[in-house]
Amino acid sequence: MSEQASPVDVRDVSVSYRGRAALDRASFRLQPGVTGLLGPNGAGKTTLLRVLATAISADRGELSVLGEDPTTAAGKLAVRRRLGYLPQDPGFHPHFTAMDFVDYVAILKELTETKARRSEVLRVLEAVGLSDQRGKRIKALSGGMRQRVALAAALIGDPDLLILDEPTVGLDPEQRLRFREVIADLGEGRTVLLSTHQTEDVSALCRRVIVLDQGVVRFEGVPSDLIAVAAGRVWLSGEKDNSAVAGWRTGEGTFRNIGSPPPGAEPIPPALEDGYLLLLDGTPMTDQGARR
Repeated sequence: MSEQASPVDVRDVSVSYRGRAALDRASFRLQPGVTGLLGPNGAGKTTLLRVLATAISADRGELSVLGEDPTTAAGKLAVRRRLGYLPQDPGFHPHFTAMDFVDYVAILKELTETKARRSEVLRVLEAVGLSDQRGKRIKALSGGMRQRVALAAALIGDPDLLILDEPTVGLDPEQRLRFREVIADLGEGRTVLLSTHQTEDVSALCRRVIVLDQGVVRFEGVPSDLIAVAAGRVWLSGEKDNSAVAGWRTGEGTFRNIGSPPPGAEPIPPALEDGYLLLLDGTPMTDQGARR
């Protein structure tokens, strides 16, 4: 791979189901570190992740993953050997222990030598903080611990590319914070694509962000550029402003509005969520994230 090549390069990739476009000429590049993938339900996020994970093939377009062409049998195998994938539903067997499940995945990833495989399984369980829980059956683990088991399985073989599909869904605030710590550490020295509905996770973890909507990449850039979409378009008021794109009562009793502020409104600093909501509302964007 050349010095300028990206670990993942997606060019005009499309996927359709029953005549409906799940991905519509999606194009972007991933760089080392954590990149957040945002989008509403039905945006095509899971389809995109499954394409990158070689679980399905694109109908058209060009795709380079870790310098390989996953449309070929040899390229697909090469990608899978260097890939860690945490799907929305990891498919746990409830009677497996945490160690049994991760060991099973290690066998599927071609780690057949017993001593080396056991050492690798123990390594990844320790990496996600589950060394003390490795003998527990999965059905007895909390939701947060189950997610850690799935992440441990994705880490088998120390992959260069880690694809995480909604890893913090259903977790309580403490579990999400602990999961963030793990993901932040994993982003050092490898490429991580994190699909999430949680804009706070993107703000806390991600160097870059991609917004997908109706199969189309609406934004690709740094989080600060997405926040800038809402610059001057967030304000407080004593009553709900019906002209706002969205508005809600804060804990202080005032309403926080986003949209086109009325005359005399005092703008307040926006958050990433504000830019994201305005982007989905139809604000035209350039590839770099600046308004046209």
